[in-house]
Amino acid sequence: MGNIHGHSFRIATFGESHGPALGVVIDGCPPRVPFDLAFLRSELARRRPGQSKLTTQRQEGDAPEILSGLSPDGLTLGSPIAIVIRNVDQRSSAYTEMKSAYRPSHADFTYDAKYGIRAVEGGGRSSARETAARVAAGALAKTVLKHACGATITAWVESVADIRMPAATKTPSLKQVEASPTRCPHPATAQRIEARIHAARADGDSVGGVICCVISGLPAGLGSPVFDRFEAELAKAMLSLPATKGFELGSGFAGTLLKGSEHNDVFVKKGGRIRTLTNRSGGTQGGITNGEDVVFRVAFKPTATVLKPQQTVGPDGKATSLSARGRHDPCVLPRAVPIVEAMAALVAVDHWIRDRGQNAPFGRCGRKA
Repeated sequence: MGNIHGHSFRIATFGESHGPALGVVIDGCPPRVPFDLAFLRSELARRRPGQSKLTTQRQEGDAPEILSGLSPDGLTLGSPIAIVIRNVDQRSSAYTEMKSAYRPSHADFTYDAKYGIRAVEGGGRSSARETAARVAAGALAKTVLKHACGATITAWVESVADIRMPAATKTPSLKQVEASPTRCPHPATAQRIEARIHAARADGDSVGGVICCVISGLPAGLGSPVFDRFEAELAKAMLSLPATKGFELGSGFAGTLLKGSEHNDVFVKKGGRIRTLTNRSGGTQGGITNGEDVVFRVAFKPTATVLKPQQTVGPDGKATSLSARGRHDPCVLPRAVPIVEAMAALVAVDHWIRDRGQNAPFGRCGRKA
């Protein structure tokens, strides 16, 4: 049914936006990994609603409950880890009109077309509320990567609408990203983005943008050609997120403007290992990581829920007008940053475990732990 992600490090998320709870079951996590619950809570806090005036004012504490898989001293047992997050601030009355009218660019019609039934309140599984479960699983995936190979993942808002920060010369720190409620690490650009989001909200409208993400510290050799290329699974993971409309790796679409001689990443030996002078490939070649930073971007559309009256039809096909009610983000970008990081972590840790299962028993030379 499409609710499971991963091969060796597998997650299954469950729950609806306005149901009693949502959560995730994680299977395949290695044993004896120290899982810091304070870190889990901090990751969920970065995604939760109501964290600033730029986001939906739905008030959810997103306090995780660990039901299984951890020892009393916080070590993973190697068994399934179940995490539940209770919903406490549902307002289902705001969705009464949605029973008889399809919201433009939402999943209302397509869910009806596929299943013949849908969770009207909050959009059910199609709501971005579901991503809280992904962030919970991503916190564990980040922890495994940290202990396994020292890899880190950092995402930030690069642009909103037509406002774009200058190209980053190095990956910003978490402190720089979190310094603004926009999660844009360039202060001057962050101020302009914040003003643009406030203006969109005041006008009953919304705006979209682009998030950039960097995975640093992955060893060379992760990824499984032909169909399980590292960047292909990254793309699938990112495009599984609500409101995503585009993915690019490394030079992306801009790379099409270069000649091959300009675009190629030249190999050199540096610091005792093979490196590339440039990183237009974005950290992978042939679908396999090359040890450089994995750099990618994800495009998010403007939030589909707007307060302006819009024309639509209902299940009976009759034309009607609909003005959304309820609490919604005028821009999903600030809260999407930890979600992008979480999905990147889930892809990376899954490939790390798969690679170790296939290659580690044979002691391949030159491998980095």
